[in-house]
Amino acid sequence: MTSRTTTRTTRQRAPHLGPERRRPQALDAALAIAVRDGIGAVTVGSVATEMGVTRPVVYACFSDRIEMVEALLDRETSSLLDMLVSALHSTGGIEDSELAFVSGFKALLTAAADAPDTWRLVFAGDPDPSVAGRFRAARAQVQTEATRWIAPAMEAWWHTADLKQKLPVLIELFMGACESAVRSLLDESNTWSPEDLGTFVGKAVHRAFKDA
Repeated sequence: MTSRTTTRTTRQRAPHLGPERRRPQALDAALAIAVRDGIGAVTVGSVATEMGVTRPVVYACFSDRIEMVEALLDRETSSLLDMLVSALHSTGGIEDSELAFVSGFKALLTAAADAPDTWRLVFAGDPDPSVAGRFRAARAQVQTEATRWIAPAMEAWWHTADLKQKLPVLIELFMGACESAVRSLLDESNTWSPEDLGTFVGKAVHRAFKDA
């Protein structure tokens, strides 16, 4: 009787995780692809490759590419809103006007440093219309929240004359300063820490609002 030795090559499999645990990982992979190659490069196949899994693993989380991209944009829009609104709220109860601006910008930049790819998706060159539209809507919500917080503060701190006329310009200045500060922080040549850059920008924006 001849004995035979059978050698079987087993394919290494990713640890088995349920769809609910895989979904955040799939969205993280989709975000990395979107920032690196553009939102159009996000497909079920590219996400599977990025994760090192097979396509069925991704399909267990999302029925198709559209659902996955929608989930990614929902998550990143929500994250962006949370960062900006939390930064505004962090100034609540601070009586010193300059300290309020500095604290707000520090909070924003610290949050941006912790989630840089969310902002890189916003700042991506020639963004996909679906991305641009989502973040324009988020920006509009933040503008509304900023107006609600800043208008009464300016009345209390400086009794700003003609505030109703000046406020839309000042809010746009504020929004632009937030975006520019984050761009500067995420620039490859940046040498600022979130705390130092937040202090610098906060003081500069404070002067502009005070002088108004």
